[in-house]
Amino acid sequence: LIKKINLDLKKAILSKNKLKLESLRAIKASLIVHQTSIHSQSSLSDEDEIKILQKLIKQRRESSKIYNKQNRFDLAKQEEDQADIISIYLPKQFTNKEIEAIVTRVIIESNSSGLKDMGKVIRLAVNEIKGRADGKKVSDIVKQKLSGLT
Repeated sequence: LIKKINLDLKKAILSKNKLKLESLRAIKASLIVHQTSIHSQSSLSDEDEIKILQKLIKQRRESSKIYNKQNRFDLAKQEEDQADIISIYLPKQFTNKEIEAIVTRVIIESNSSGLKDMGKVIRLAVNEIKGRADGKKVSDIVKQKLSGLT
């Protein structure tokens, strides 16, 4: 991922695309910080990279909401645009139907019967989805499916 980011950084510099440049620099900085942290190995796993990208996207989306509440639509749009650029580097995201299918299968395989099993189902589903869907979306679908079982 870092090699791809470096190549895209060069392209963004040459094309003078300020927004993409800022987004790519944020990704690269986060990856390098994580890579050089005391607790991390010398190289990042794919899961670590996905988690970092998801965190960056979540931060941008939350900032955008705050800016919208404060009627700073110019800054909100910039945050949304950066989130969109960062999301390009994530693996293809699952659709709601794909998530529902995985959650349904996990519920059946784990013999879950109600909301009391929500934590177990979310944990199993998230392990299977591995960064290809937003955790909040998975949680909402699990809650919906399990509440229909009671």
